[in-house]
Amino acid sequence: MKRKLNEHDVPEPTNEGDSSKAAQAKSTFASLGLDSRLLQAVNREKFPAPTPVQAKAIPLALEGKDVLARAKTGSGKTLAYLLPTIHSILQRKSSNKRVKTTSTLILVPTKELATQVTAAVKSFTSFCAQEVRCENITRKEDAAVTKARLTDSPDIVIATPGRAVQWGNSEALKIDELKHLVIDEADLVLSYGYEEDLQSIANSLPTGVQKLMMSATLRTELDTLSALFFSSTAAVAPTILDLSAEEAAEKSTLAQYTVRTAEDEKFLLIYAIFKLQLIKGKVIVFVADIDRCYRVKLFLEQFGIRSCVLNSELPVNSRLHVVEEFNRGVYDIIIAADEGEVIGNEGGKRKKRRAEQEDNVEEEGEDEEQTGDTVLAEARDENEEGDEKPAAPRAAKRQRRSRSDKEYGVSRGIDFRHVTCVLNFDLPTTSKSYTHRIGRTARAGQSGMALSFYVPKELYRKHKPTSIPQCEDDEIVLSKITKKQTEKGTEIKEWALDWSKLEGFRYRLADALRAVTRIAVREARTKELRNELIKSEKLKRHFEENPEDLRHLRHDNESHAVRQQAHLRHVPDYLLPTGGKAAVSKDVGFVGLKRDRENRIRKARAFNKSRGKGRLSKGRGLDPLKSLNAKGRAKK
Repeated sequence: MKRKLNEHDVPEPTNEGDSSKAAQAKSTFASLGLDSRLLQAVNREKFPAPTPVQAKAIPLALEGKDVLARAKTGSGKTLAYLLPTIHSILQRKSSNKRVKTTSTLILVPTKELATQVTAAVKSFTSFCAQEVRCENITRKEDAAVTKARLTDSPDIVIATPGRAVQWGNSEALKIDELKHLVIDEADLVLSYGYEEDLQSIANSLPTGVQKLMMSATLRTELDTLSALFFSSTAAVAPTILDLSAEEAAEKSTLAQYTVRTAEDEKFLLIYAIFKLQLIKGKVIVFVADIDRCYRVKLFLEQFGIRSCVLNSELPVNSRLHVVEEFNRGVYDIIIAADEGEVIGNEGGKRKKRRAEQEDNVEEEGEDEEQTGDTVLAEARDENEEGDEKPAAPRAAKRQRRSRSDKEYGVSRGIDFRHVTCVLNFDLPTTSKSYTHRIGRTARAGQSGMALSFYVPKELYRKHKPTSIPQCEDDEIVLSKITKKQTEKGTEIKEWALDWSKLEGFRYRLADALRAVTRIAVREARTKELRNELIKSEKLKRHFEENPEDLRHLRHDNESHAVRQQAHLRHVPDYLLPTGGKAAVSKDVGFVGLKRDRENRIRKARAFNKSRGKGRLSKGRGLDPLKSLNAKGRAKK
């Protein structure tokens, strides 16, 4: 503390020092009054200071108030509700350590997000793991196993609303003494059609339960949530936190660009981007549906560009493993199917009219609605609902054939780390979906880029082999996206691209597209699904004992569903434009990564040791019954 001498030459503290120290204290987790064990976990994760949503929501939650918070993607909403709820559990257990009740129920829309929240809970309870138990009941497992995990009344239960109702009705999940109810991504929970399940949960809640609800867009859902969980006769209304003003004041680290392109030129452009490294770093490519995933993957494979797919058809464990390996830097390109858009558009003109009505609601300022809420309402996990009721017979046939997981979500909630660029290969159908897609990059203060391809009306259906119905209204959707982003104070620019420099690549484009047939896509899709089913949890012990076999777990292996053309893998000098890649487009930057590289020397020694070669293969470390002679020395 700064001191100065007064008129009696006695040092005394200055007011400026006190005020500066108080201001500094307000910007730390320690000033929030959290348990010391939680502060240890926060320090270990190296979080310097709470984000705005954390600084505002945590004190309110610690006071026991109900909170409805809206903050942008990547602003730390998960920590904003986890820290105060875990703190409350620890406070209650400090007076009665023998109590065993489920005091916190966290509802999430997707299984991927449930796994991510579970990992966060385990990370921040690492210094009090004996006192706080957490269970995720969204996993696909035997019912007896789930029931056994719930028998001991874990402190925190993480579930989708459907699973919570299912186990609540069977009395395995007891919420009679619930203290906290958390709904993460509340708007998506409602758009997935969980309103009836939420109503059932609301009716079963005991009195005095604290309710915390978080989302990136939470305006049109306020009335629905208030009607479900907050009585109009309640003495205290919930506190609504809207951080739009703070977010608008922050300097944006996300650059947004668009490219006007024909349907077949999308493939030419993505080939040039990755082959010429116009965008460096990790990229998430969003496409419209599952078939589109494999079409783009097979196209890139012919040029030696490795990528992995992510869609609802793959097993949950495989999807989680893809995200985990991508975050570790094993893969640089993920091709993800944003299938909520496609499901929403199935059902013909009636669904199209519904989407138009919802877009009109956006223009009136009520925020964006997810296209096709009715179909999404029926799109549940088969394990939860028992039967599906899609609106259209074609949709029903497609759903039965693909057996996809309807609790899949990749553009919402999942924490993709160090993403350089989000590439919208197929433009989404609503500005709301666009907002959540681009939220996968420029997180936690890092810079990022969003690049979107759009097909003008006059170029639609000009190349039928690569055409999809979703591209018909690209210009209309783009205008609404631009309007919404302008309202937020951000600008979408046209990407500086010289198409004339790419003319030399067009004949290669034709060869590659001709090889990617419908049969090849179907075979690749079937093969990928079969391989991922084989890589199940049952083989976990085998791979732990045989780490060299882990290479078979890679998700970006070539499918070999199309004829390999060796000449396409290399770019000859005569194809390169004058001036190199700089002549095609300017450098858009790079998000630096800190990859977890394994020790090359240690790996080589372990490999030689397993084959009985090298210096370490003799002497200590081997089976003494095989390596020692009568004198007790290694055999020569």
